[in-house]
Amino acid sequence: MNLVVFSHKPCWPSATSPSGYASDGGFPMQMAALSELFNQTTLVVPVTDSAATAGEVPLTGHHLRIAPLSLPAGEDFRRKLNLLPWLIKNAPKLLKQVWQADAVHVPIPGDIGTLGMLLAFALRKPLCVRYCGNWFVSHTTAERLWKWFMERFAGGRNVMLATGGDIQPPSRNPSVRWIFSTSLTEQELQRTRRPRTLKPDGAFRLIIVCRQELGKGTDIIIQSLPLLAGQFPNLHLDVVGAGGGLAFFKQLAASLNLTDRVSFHGKVNHDGVLRLLDQADLFCYPTESEGFPKVVVEALACGLPVVTTNVSILPNLVGTGSGIVLDASNKVAPETLASAIRECLSDEARYQTMSATALATARQYSLERWRDTIGDLLRASWRKQLSDA
Repeated sequence: MNLVVFSHKPCWPSATSPSGYASDGGFPMQMAALSELFNQTTLVVPVTDSAATAGEVPLTGHHLRIAPLSLPAGEDFRRKLNLLPWLIKNAPKLLKQVWQADAVHVPIPGDIGTLGMLLAFALRKPLCVRYCGNWFVSHTTAERLWKWFMERFAGGRNVMLATGGDIQPPSRNPSVRWIFSTSLTEQELQRTRRPRTLKPDGAFRLIIVCRQELGKGTDIIIQSLPLLAGQFPNLHLDVVGAGGGLAFFKQLAASLNLTDRVSFHGKVNHDGVLRLLDQADLFCYPTESEGFPKVVVEALACGLPVVTTNVSILPNLVGTGSGIVLDASNKVAPETLASAIRECLSDEARYQTMSATALATARQYSLERWRDTIGDLLRASWRKQLSDA
């Protein structure tokens, strides 16, 4: 069975990758895991001619190949304006891949995923849509349309998955199911790690790893540092990731005379992220909106207690005792975050308990379990197609 995946995730040529291409983030790991369910997996993705970038991860998997598209020009509104000429140029490739597919998978939000979703639906291909944003929050017309489509057509040959989790199902349509997200293999999760203890010298390191945009909370962490300086004079913050807010965060740190206490690492590959998490003492993530942030699982897997907000799946991950969950009905104040950090770094027994709980929680979220959970749902809906594969 040939699975075709349509995604907006940018990729680029890589001489060291078995497929000849690479990308970044958790996308390559998840596609490698998903490919193990199929005879062949084809990724229909935009390809840039740029050389390898920081954070590069090879695209590889079981009989995985790349069907390159041109990269849509511009960003945000300009990208939308350029989408029609881009579509005219790439339509033959899109139609060919859908026509040859036995089944189609699309992660959304994303324009290319949306096109693949509509083409697959029109040609009555078995379809799996995975919504990767915050299922509970719809700010745009596109977000409302994606959710309407998923709820309206879930069932039968259409498998609809909402990334996140809650006691309640995501939709009144029972065929819309929750799915978690991860980039960690069983082997990575089973690495020998003991619950952490607090450093006796007080040289603690806070860390945040995410796309660095306003709303993720990096600015709040930076603003909390002066409030903690008296009790923790050697406290340091590692900011990992690139994004449109990075320049503002650097300026903010400089304006507060914190350049020697905040390190900006930019984009870092998967192994580099895990190394930085291993060196940290507390993961801070006062975010305003999430789906299922893989990096929180990575932090927990390193035994890091987490201070975060009461949004999406985060209370389920952290509220069981692996950290502190802050009220997110309003934007978290630096004073509130500083108080939570102080709680975590001042109580040795509580810190060790949170670390042990973090390790136990993370082990529930392996790539293999993610793959098998999706595989079970696909087999139930696509039984004939998968049995013939």
